[in-house]
Amino acid sequence: MPRYFLEVSYNGLNYSGFQVQKNATSVQGEVEKAFRVYFRRPVTMTGSSRTDRGVHAHQNFFHFDIEEPVPEGCLYPINAILPGDIAVRSIFRVADDAHCRFNALGREYRYFIYREKDPFLTDRAYYFPYKLDLDILRAAATIIPRYKDFSSFSKRNTQVKTHLCSVEQSQWEETGNCLVYRVRANRFLRGMVRGLVGTMLRAGRGKLSLPQFEEIIQSGDGSRADFSVPGHGLFLFQVYFSDSSREGGR
Repeated sequence: MPRYFLEVSYNGLNYSGFQVQKNATSVQGEVEKAFRVYFRRPVTMTGSSRTDRGVHAHQNFFHFDIEEPVPEGCLYPINAILPGDIAVRSIFRVADDAHCRFNALGREYRYFIYREKDPFLTDRAYYFPYKLDLDILRAAATIIPRYKDFSSFSKRNTQVKTHLCSVEQSQWEETGNCLVYRVRANRFLRGMVRGLVGTMLRAGRGKLSLPQFEEIIQSGDGSRADFSVPGHGLFLFQVYFSDSSREGGR
């Protein structure tokens, strides 16, 4: 049966998360509902990257199988059915065995912080009006790619076979009114980016030294990391695939 990739973006504020959950509103649930209305039959989606409650995505993916051809002009009516905080960006045909989760080469997340009150950022960045040592923050970020085991930054009771991740990029930068943490890796653990950000902010405020931050990474003890930063500052920014993942698209 033909398989398609579906590229979506969304504001996660009103959702319990990306994946379908019982008795909760999810991004996947809304997308499947819209496809059911458009195609007049159920269409089951498989997600690429799960995001938690309140977390946003500039880019995320589903894949789905469907017998009938997907019309060229389907984006407009599907987006008209979807709520205003979810948008379908593209739909394209892929190999029948392509998998939007397992074939992804890497993912990039960005966490946004603003330090002066701004009503236009309240649901898309974390208001953090405290003094920060930016040199310490940047130094802490450079430590992270040296390690592979991120057990300290994984939320408990998650069913994963390994806590190993290859972090390719980790840096803080100033963009407009925001301080942004950018991190790219082959995979991420549940809560990992928020744990890294929260713990680095403690270092930036002088509550942790850089050796202590590195010791937390080495310890594998999640109780020592700080997961308290809110989800609404976090964006899944991009999911990377090889060019060979696409057979053709629009």
